[in-house]
Amino acid sequence: MPIIRLLLTLALHRQWTLHQLDVSNAFLHRDLPDDIYMRQPPGFIDSSNPTAVCKLHKSLYGLKKAPRQWFQKLTSFLQSQGFTFSRSDPSLLLLHNGQTQLYILIYVDDFLVTGNNTTAIDRLLHQLQNQFALKRLGHISLFLGIQVTQSSTGYFLSQEHYATKLLNDAGFKDCKPAPTPITNKTRPPTALSPPFSDPSLYRRLAGSLQYLSITRPDIAYATNRVCQHMQSPTEQDFKDLKRLLRYINGTISFGLPITIGKLELHSYSDADWASDTNDRKSISGYCTFIGSNLLSWTVKKQVTVAKSSTEAEYRSLSAAASDVLWLRRLACELQLPQPNPTVIHCDNTSAIAIAKNPVFHARTKHIEIDYHFIRQQISSGEINLAHIPSKDQVADILTKPFSISRFHDLRHKLTIRSKE
Repeated sequence: MPIIRLLLTLALHRQWTLHQLDVSNAFLHRDLPDDIYMRQPPGFIDSSNPTAVCKLHKSLYGLKKAPRQWFQKLTSFLQSQGFTFSRSDPSLLLLHNGQTQLYILIYVDDFLVTGNNTTAIDRLLHQLQNQFALKRLGHISLFLGIQVTQSSTGYFLSQEHYATKLLNDAGFKDCKPAPTPITNKTRPPTALSPPFSDPSLYRRLAGSLQYLSITRPDIAYATNRVCQHMQSPTEQDFKDLKRLLRYINGTISFGLPITIGKLELHSYSDADWASDTNDRKSISGYCTFIGSNLLSWTVKKQVTVAKSSTEAEYRSLSAAASDVLWLRRLACELQLPQPNPTVIHCDNTSAIAIAKNPVFHARTKHIEIDYHFIRQQISSGEINLAHIPSKDQVADILTKPFSISRFHDLRHKLTIRSKE
């Protein structure tokens, strides 16, 4: 998903057209390298020889090899046309030939194609149509369930149709909207709440919310919370999920804008130390922007228990630095170089001091790997750490619940808004 958002940003700034393609029966295109047999399908059984089996000449849906064989056939053809794999993600293929720049992003049988040479794009699409059952869907409008609306100011990404269907399926179409996705009141212990009567309903709704968070980072923290209890949900867990659905009902048209601005990466990192009352693990959260456009974000419970708030913040910084390095490499491949170190904003002065001052090393042996990793990236000029006041820390919205006014302020800083 970050690649899709970065590709949209690139096309918007360069005024390129994004073409959307779809391949019919994608898994049936590939020849099989091995001998594979199947039972005679129901309705086509030879009555004179019912125990005979069929030898496959082509790949078939349901075959374990089918996805890999399809991807191999498609990418082999693209490589024969001069494309190369991105070092950042094999689903992105690049063509740099003189002044020509072409990019194709593959998600199973859905493609996005853009570049600076319309003649070369038309030639490529014509060649693809000769090889595969390709449908040209025109300019990008609905990709992987994400509605992409183009306006004079840029693109707007939303999942309003998906959210509407989710609310209808859950029976919350006419519910009373909630001002925030999660209450900031103290949550009662899970052990005191009885088990929820329909765990499969809870899991289905929680999984749907995960997909909705692709364009709604404002619900990422609340969704992470409800998804931690999918194994054995309680009545209190379902109440939390219902509040999240009520918030979505009141913000159903909200989404993520992609606008023209600076093309410099910057990131925010935060952690909520020992916030889980059950196991005392901390929550990490970080988000990365290119200019004013939000590219990626993460909410994740840390794997181990942190001994201090500094350690929790430092581990979050390490995860944010890894994300920044990947995005810097990806941006460079898309001809969006980042000559200056990428600034990661952190509101914990102790974590910044540890990263910059090796004197602290003796007191932080238990986070030595993260320490060396961040120090190395600072020394190489890839990243730079900067202190930011807690009131301006955008990543706060990814690690903890807030009051209504504070949540709305952070949501605005995260650029989430309704469609104009």
